[in-house]
Order: sequence, then C-alpha cells, then structure tokens
Amino acid sequence: MKALLLVALAAAGGPAPVRVGSKAFTESVILGELARDVLARQGLPAEHVHGLGGTRVVWDALVRGDVDVYPEYTGTLAEEIFGGRVSAAALGPALAASGIELGPSLGFEDGYALGMREDVAERLGVRRISDLRAHPELRLGFSNEFLDRGDGWRALQRAYGLPQRDVRGLEHELAYRGLRAGSLEVMDLYSTDPEIQAEHLRVLEDDLHHFPEYRAVLLVRSDLERRVPGARAALEQLRGAIDARTMIALNARARLDHVPESRVAADFLRSAAGGTGGTDRSEPGWARRVVARLGEHLTLVAVALGLSLGVAVPLGVLAARHRRTGQVVLAAVGVVQTIPSLALLVLMIPLLGIGTRPAIAALFLYGLLPIVRNTHSGLTGIAPDLRESADALGLPPVFRLLRVELPLASPSIVAGVKTSAVIAVGTATLGALVGAGGFGQPILTGIRLADTGLLLEGALPAAALALAVEAGFGGLERLVVPRGLRLPAEPPR
Repeated sequence: MKALLLVALAAAGGPAPVRVGSKAFTESVILGELARDVLARQGLPAEHVHGLGGTRVVWDALVRGDVDVYPEYTGTLAEEIFGGRVSAAALGPALAASGIELGPSLGFEDGYALGMREDVAERLGVRRISDLRAHPELRLGFSNEFLDRGDGWRALQRAYGLPQRDVRGLEHELAYRGLRAGSLEVMDLYSTDPEIQAEHLRVLEDDLHHFPEYRAVLLVRSDLERRVPGARAALEQLRGAIDARTMIALNARARLDHVPESRVAADFLRSAAGGTGGTDRSEPGWARRVVARLGEHLTLVAVALGLSLGVAVPLGVLAARHRRTGQVVLAAVGVVQTIPSLALLVLMIPLLGIGTRPAIAALFLYGLLPIVRNTHSGLTGIAPDLRESADALGLPPVFRLLRVELPLASPSIVAGVKTSAVIAVGTATLGALVGAGGFGQPILTGIRLADTGLLLEGALPAAALALAVEAGFGGLERLVVPRGLRLPAEPPR
C-alpha cells in the first residue's frame, strides 16, 4: 500500500512523503510524532514509521534512505555510531560523509544514568556509581542496547571496576517492573524517564563522568530539502522547543497515563501554538484498528506462505528424488530454522531495508522447513507397489509425479503447509520491529507503555488468527486431498 502511494504521488508530480523514523521506546516515538506533525502543519506529506528497534536499525535505515528523519542523541552518535572516534564538536563533518545532516537541537538532554529504589539505596548507603563496588551481590538489569553499546555496561564496568556478575538484559520498561518487584536492585535510566520521580528512584551520581552529553537532535538526510522543499524549515520549528521538564511530562502522559503518543505530540504542538493549529488526528476505534492490523498481518502471512509453498514443494520433490542432494536440502532448511526469528529478521534489513519486505523474507525462510520435510516424507513414504503400478502403466515421470505421487503425498504436504502457516502467524508479530505493521504493533506498544489493554489488542487477535488458520486447513484438505486418502471422521458415540 505504501509503495503504491509513493508511485501515485510521483505520477502526480507531488513530493513523496517524508518518512520519519523512531526507535522502539516512548520518547523516540513522541519525538517522531512531533516531527511528522510539524511537517504536516506545513502541508507536506509525511508518515511516521515508529518502533524500529535499536539505534543501528534506524541509523542504517536513514543512511539507506528508507527514512528521511529520526530523533537521536549526540552521545549515542559519538559513542555508538562512530565508536568514540568522533567528538561531539566534529559530528557535522562525520555525518556529512554518510549523506546526513545534524538537524535542529530539540532543547533538552536525555542522558544515561544508573538508578535504584530510594529505600534500597539508603539501606545500602549507595549514592554514587562507585559505591556499587562494595556490593557485588546486587542484581542489575539493563536494556539490551545498553549492554552492548560502546558507552554502556561493559565500558562502565571497566571504568568503575564494578564486580557485579548477575547482569540481565531486558526491555527498558520491564526493568522498572523488576525494580518495583525487588527482583532487580539497579537498572539503567534515561534522565527524562517519568518513573524516576513517580517511583521515587535514586539516580546514582556519575562521579567519574563516564557518560557523555546526550543532546536530543534530529538527523536529516542531506537530500531531503531538494526532494521536499520546505521540509527543513518545517523541522526547524522544533529547535529548542522542548526542555527536560517538558519532555518528562510528555513521557509521563504516554507511559504513566497511557495516552497515545500521537495525541501527546498533537496536544503539545497545539498548546505551543496557543491552542490553535496542530494536527487534530483522532485515534481510530478498537474495531478499525484491529481490522487494519488484520489486513497487514494477513498480507505478510499470505505472501510469505505463497512464496514458501512455491519453493519448498519443488525442493521436497528434489530431496525425494536424489538422496544425497536431499540430505543437503533438508540440512540447509533445517539450519535456517535454527536461526532466532529476531536475528533472522534483522539480518534481512541490510538487504531489503525496512517495512514489509524483510518481514516477508524472514517468514518465507521460516516456512520452508515444514513444507520441504513433509513433501519429502510424503513422497518417500509412498508404498513401493503403488510406484510399480505406475511404472507398469508406462506413465511419463512428470505425469506420474503430478497425477500419482503428489496426490498420494498430499495429506503430508498439507500438514506441512498448515504448520508453516501457523508459524508465520506467530512470527509475523515481530515484523512490527521493522515497520511491517500487523498485530505486533499493539503488542510492542503495550509492552513499551505497560498497557495490558494494548498488549491484548494484538495478542488475542493474533492467537485467534492462528486458530482460524489451523481450522481453515480442514477445508483446504477437502479440496486438495483425494477422498480416499482423507482420515475418516470419528463416528458419533
């Protein structure tokens, strides 16, 4: 749908939409909504592809041109993107080498810090990060990105000589739950997290000044103004528009009051304009959201399953015809199945960008093994006397395959397709991490905002869809499996 929109706009002579990206945490999504809205206020077509995973995913999307703008932090650029080789003062030339410009500074800093519950910190006498050296027993929980980034846990551990070994990686919002429940004592904080004040957390002093400055900025592709005149001027409206106190309040509305990020951004712009202007975008109702996500989810599953079926059945036939080749084929598709789904999805991004294409590619690869294996099993399990009968009739190999062997193997093949379809329905929820939509979008948003209602809005329809797909294959079996090969129905008692 998005591709068709781009083509239609190009054909009409208008500019293609400015694609604003954001990472998979609340503040980034709010800032992305603000960028989208200020562009829309100037009559410029814009769309927000939100929740795109971590820093590297969104940065690579910007460099490739999959997105045109996204909010970032100067410390992350210096330490994570450029590996500490570039100072904050030299970011401009370093970005220009990748076709990126340092856009407006938004007016606040959101730095990393470590935090503890006030009562736990007071009891242990911990006020500074260096005080943690005396407590190797403490359990630490950090966001997965913080564990691996250049200025994250490992660098912090070396700088302070911290002895802790019980260190877990988890989603940032879930770490707050662990802290609240007492299963963690220390976690990484963003200085604009509203939970710091709401839950009376103690922010530990960075007494060695390990963390750099994290000024919030917009990164913009250098060719954006040429393609969409007026886009840079629109984005400049956000320069210095948000201070730290305001950002904390915006985060609190989304994360603590469960107000959608789009409404948080629209209300802020309306307030900044004196109660006028802005983009008054009403949120669609629950039914409309579910129907829209269902269409996106079914598209991912149907396209990927069709591709898997078209490739896997011939591979299964090849594996059944040639034993040695078959071993290689079965081993290859088996290896693909062992790759973690999230890793496989991310591996597709450098090749296919963001959106539906990497999600479909990953689902296609995951769908191969059940169909290949069941096709192979169905064909090799045909009774020898049936093969001999076909040979005695003098049937050509292709005719024998299409008219005899595949129909005999059809129950096994249909079972493989059903398995692939159910796997695809579940795995497609991860497509939201690369902007593919589907039921994963409300699930990830629900996790991010600790909103059980949103989480169930994605999880329950996805589960229902998986059950419906499995049940639907009963009808498919009646269509493609010869009557004599169907399992007899259980007689009534």
